[in-house]
Amino acid sequence: MTRYIVDLDGRSFVVTLDAGTASVDGGPAVATHLEDVEGTPVRLVTVGTAVHRVTARREGERGRYVLRIDGRRYAVDALDERTRAIREMAAAGRGPAGPVPLVAPMPGLVVRVHVVPGQTVVAGDPLVAIEAMKMENELRAPAAGTVRAVHAKAGTPVEKGEMLVEFD
Repeated sequence: MTRYIVDLDGRSFVVTLDAGTASVDGGPAVATHLEDVEGTPVRLVTVGTAVHRVTARREGERGRYVLRIDGRRYAVDALDERTRAIREMAAAGRGPAGPVPLVAPMPGLVVRVHVVPGQTVVAGDPLVAIEAMKMENELRAPAAGTVRAVHAKAGTPVEKGEMLVEFD
């Protein structure tokens, strides 16, 4: 039996995996199965009777992933209990890092800007929509904060790493 703490959209869940079953937050165990789709990065994940198409890409430090589940994008932190405790102890030793600006994760074209300076946002609020490789990507607030400056403008191209939104 392995327990993971999974952070998704500002909420934490305890996911327990045990011999082909999974439970969330101590709920009932549900049969699960993972199957690779040969020649693709897609995996078929069966939870109970539901089947989902999933791709996973590691994003930054250990335990951070970008998942696409049935076409929807999710930024997820998933760590086993021990690794999570170690990360939290290490973070407690550091001072506050301050708000992290939103930067373009890839080159593209700004389609929409949802925020203005002075606006308060919560984790998961849409900030900027970028079109890249014929797909629209909604960039969301990683945490709650107040918008200090908006550098993105609808209709303008951006490069990977370019600052889009700053927070106080």
